[in-house]
Amino acid sequence: MATDQTRTAILTAAERLYAERGFSEVTLRDIVAEANVNLAAVNYHFGSKDELIAELFVTRSIALNRERLRELRAAEEAGGGRADISDILRALVGPILRGCLGPENQRSPVAQFMIRASIESVPPIRRIKTKEIDHLRKFAGAMRRALPDSAEVDLFWGLHFALAMAHHTIRESERLTKLSDGQCDLDDVEDVIARVVRGAVLGLTARDQAAKSKVKVAAREAR
Repeated sequence: MATDQTRTAILTAAERLYAERGFSEVTLRDIVAEANVNLAAVNYHFGSKDELIAELFVTRSIALNRERLRELRAAEEAGGGRADISDILRALVGPILRGCLGPENQRSPVAQFMIRASIESVPPIRRIKTKEIDHLRKFAGAMRRALPDSAEVDLFWGLHFALAMAHHTIRESERLTKLSDGQCDLDDVEDVIARVVRGAVLGLTARDQAAKSKVKVAAREAR
């Protein structure tokens, strides 16, 4: 098998096995058997199990973050350089929710791998998540332009909570379906995205809305 084909076969087999069984349950020997290669090939191309996991996660994350930034750029261009906060948050959470929810995506190895990566906090993925935050800084900057009167710390918390809502929805989709007796339709992905965005926007703007309400009440009382 050619070198590139061998590398691809290993990555494909590893992603499928990790998606199905989880990171801790899959050994390198399982992967080489699935890929029909020898153990030396895995060591040659990746060096270790951790490096193989990291390679898979980086590959999928690059594609995800590229789509996030594409949607963010489109929103800012449409807004003349300043996007609406709802559109910014939709660009942030939309791609991951579309990639992992819905009847077709939930069964794909790619979606299952990313769900595993969200659930199982293995060291190579944790290190990458901690280090690779440049794309999130761009979202924070866009949020700052959209809400110039908000405290910067509130924007960071808002970004963090929006991501948390998206990831928790992905991880606990079956639980929510059971809890709601099917009323919460996780297959209607665009509705899920809209609900996450509304919740995140409300959290970011509630203080401003409360302040405006107080001003209106004071104005009425002064009449």
